[in-house]
This record gives sequence, C-alpha cells and structure tokens, in this order.
Amino acid sequence: MVTYIVRRLVTAVLILFGASFVVYQLTALSGDPLEDLRGSNAPNRDQLIQARTDLLDLNTPAPLRYFGWLAGAAKCLIPFAATCDLGSSIQGEAVTTALSRAMGNTITLVTTATILAIVIGVSLGIITALRQYSGLDYGVTFMSFLFFSLPIFWLAVLLKEFGAIGFNNFLADPDIPPLTILVVALASGLIWALFASRSWKRKGVAFVLGAVIAAALLFLLDLVDWFSDPGLGPIVILITGVGIALGVVLLTAGLRNRKAVYASLTMVGVGLVAYYVVNPILNAATIWMIIVFGLVMVLVGLLVGYLLGGYDRGQSMRAAALTGVLMGLVIVIDRFMVTWPAYVGNSRVRGRPIATVGAQTPGLDDSFWINGLDTFTHLLLPTLALLLASLASYSRYSRASMLEIMNMDYIRTARAKGLSERTVVMRHAFRNALIPLATLVAFDIGALIGGAIITEQVFAFAGMGQLFVQALRRVDPDPIMGFFLVAGILALVFNLVADIVYSFLDPRVRVKA
Repeated sequence: MVTYIVRRLVTAVLILFGASFVVYQLTALSGDPLEDLRGSNAPNRDQLIQARTDLLDLNTPAPLRYFGWLAGAAKCLIPFAATCDLGSSIQGEAVTTALSRAMGNTITLVTTATILAIVIGVSLGIITALRQYSGLDYGVTFMSFLFFSLPIFWLAVLLKEFGAIGFNNFLADPDIPPLTILVVALASGLIWALFASRSWKRKGVAFVLGAVIAAALLFLLDLVDWFSDPGLGPIVILITGVGIALGVVLLTAGLRNRKAVYASLTMVGVGLVAYYVVNPILNAATIWMIIVFGLVMVLVGLLVGYLLGGYDRGQSMRAAALTGVLMGLVIVIDRFMVTWPAYVGNSRVRGRPIATVGAQTPGLDDSFWINGLDTFTHLLLPTLALLLASLASYSRYSRASMLEIMNMDYIRTARAKGLSERTVVMRHAFRNALIPLATLVAFDIGALIGGAIITEQVFAFAGMGQLFVQALRRVDPDPIMGFFLVAGILALVFNLVADIVYSFLDPRVRVKA
C-alpha cells in the first residue's frame, strides 16, 4: 500500500509539472495584463505600466518566467516555513492570501452542499431501489431529473426570488393565510402517501395523517408567532429525541434489540438534562466549546451503551453514541433559534435575514451565535442550488447500484438464512452499493472545491470560482496558476483517495504496488 501511494504521488508531481507549464503558457498568450493601463489617460500611466511590469516580471519570456513561479511554488512544500510564494495579483495582493480567503469560503459552501447531497441522495436512491416502480420511485425520479435539467443560474435566480426576497417579505409580517395552509397540507399528504406501502388503504390513511399534521403544525406555529420568535423548548426536544433514538436504533441495531433501545432512550434523557445544564455555559460559546460538547455526548453515549448493552455491546454503543451527538445537535439548533430575533433585529441585517449575495454581512461583529446565523443565512441559497443540482446523480447512481446488489446471489442466500430485511439491506447490500459511488463522490468533491463558478457568480460568493473568473477577466496570471495548482492537487488527491477507499469497501479489491 505504501509503495503504491508513493508511486502515485510521484506520478502526480510529474503530471502537475507538465500541466502547469502548459496552463502558464496558455495564460501568457491569452491577453495583455497591461491592456487597461495602455488605454488609461492617467498622467502617471508610464509609471503604472512600469510598476506592473516589474511586479509581474513581464520583461522575462513566459517559458522562463514559469520556472521563477515554480521556484516560489516549490517553497510551499516546506512545512511550517511560511515561505510559500505563488506570486502576486495585478493589484499587488499575495496570491496565497487571496487563495486562503477564497478556499475558506468555498470549502464551507462545498462541504455543506456535498454532505447533504450525499446523505439525501444516497438515502433516496436506496429507498427508491427497495420500492422499485412505486409512486415514490417515479416521484423521486421526476423531481431529480427536473432539478438536474434546470440551468444552475436559473435555479439560483429562482431561489433568490422566492427563497430570499419572498421569504424576507413574509418575515416582515409572518401571517400564514388559510390557502397556504391548505396547499402545504395537501403537498404534505401527497409526500406521506408516496412513502406509504402500495396498499391504497394505507396510502389514504397516510395522506390524511400527513395533511392533518401539516395543517395543525402550521396553524399552531402561526398562532404562537413562531416565525418571529422561534425555538424548540424541552417538550419538542424530548419528542424529537425519542424519534431520533428510535430511528437510529432501527437503522443500526433493529428495534428488536431492546438493550440498544434502552441505551438510546437513556441518551435522550441525558440530552434533556444537558439542555438545562449546558445552556447557561453556551452564552459564551466558541466553536471549540461546541466540538468538546459533541465529543462529551459521544463518550457518554459509548459509556451508556457499554453499561446497558448486554451481550451485544457494540450495537448499543453505536446507537447510543449517535443518539447522543444528534441530541447535542438539536440543543445547538435550539440555541440558534433562540438567537434568531436578535439577529433579525440587528442594524446590519435590517429585518431581511436571508441573504442573496456575499459570504457574510459587512461590519457584523457579534457573538458566536449571531455570526453563526449570519454564516447560515449566506450559505443557505447557494447550498440549496448545489444540493438540488447534485441530487439527481447521487440518487440515480445509488438506486442503480442498490438494484444490482439486491439481485445478487448472496442477498438471496442471506434472506434464505432467515436474516431480517434490515440486516440484509444495511449489513450486506448497503456497503457494496457504495463502491461505485466512491469515484463519483471523490471527483465531485475535488471539482467543487475548485469552485462552483456559476453559483458563486450568481450569489457574489467570494470563493475559488469567482477568484478564477476575475483573474481571467484581468488576464492575471498568478491567481490563475494558484487556482490551477489547488484544483489540480485536489483532483489528483481525491482520485487516489477513491482507489484507497475501494480496498476498504470491498475486501476483494487489493491495492498492489
């Protein structure tokens, strides 16, 4: 394995060297970095031209200038030396500074969108494979291809119009009219009916339940003015926690494992106690405090699972730990909700919290919770745009892979042995169904970190994509090369990661030197 990785890394260095040389020459031939100054009427035009020429070393031929850039880029390989030099933009800003700022914004955006797309897409793909040719299968297929076929810029504009402008107008006077309640209730009923079994009686019951619950929930939220002053509170946290615990046990151990059920429900109680104990401490929260809180919940869950696990402690420990961390997440979400009125009333936000442009509100410097909400509201729309566009590929690939796996002989053997359907799906089929997705996920992450160019342009999100487009427009060679270096390294690294993941997902695959 080590020999294989070293060999791949050496090959990657050679590929990057050749590709970067070609890209540098193409960039140098693409235009004149001095074009804007040559047409300027400024009295010091000649001095400005000479300063930019010296800054970019334009008097040196492009092939030789490349090796000067390469020498600076090679310094980035020296750890902890702080000597990385990727040149400067035509404004005089160091490329490393611009890249660090752009990469931080893009990684935040892409990580959120990719994780949600993978989780939701793979889940929908597996569910539709298990319910092949059902109404749910046809509905998910239609919606997936609908969002996939929509141009991303048009989808982004629709989100800005209805997800930001329309919702901000609603928040100014959060009153839900009866017609809206009726439409949402009918839509909820249809979704519940799609997830119900093929029996028309059960579909009818699911439709009625879904519609009634949605209508009652909206009516109650409107009655208590929840959209102006949101929050969960201990009762909702308790109900949500019980649902989380049963769902986690269902997926990880099965509801027949009573020890796992008891361990998870115990973690719900622990989470409810933590709600009262931790809330005062969270007034001065930091990101590290939240991480420590999550780790503590995981450790407590492992301990509870070990003590209550009985003969199969592993399943109980996993279920309790996952329930614990999700309960911690619910508590953090509740705290963000409680802070929502203060954020909306901030003088910088001016009552319109859902942002349409930028990565943050200028001049907003407040608590961890206010800044966290600001990051969320700026990420919401571009994340939704990337999520909806990526959902089709993940759901279709996972569906096709799951259908192929479920028809394998070893799946029939597992069923013939009397194993439960949950065990067959989660232990035998799910892991193998992920193998074809490893390549797709790896390449998607590598490509997206290179910049979701169109999405970033529509939302004026200062990420890698916008950095690249602006550098192209200005014929600015060093930022273009910095972008290429980051994107190229990520593409090669994630390609290697995909090959290594194969060997963990499928024991039949062995990475050999």
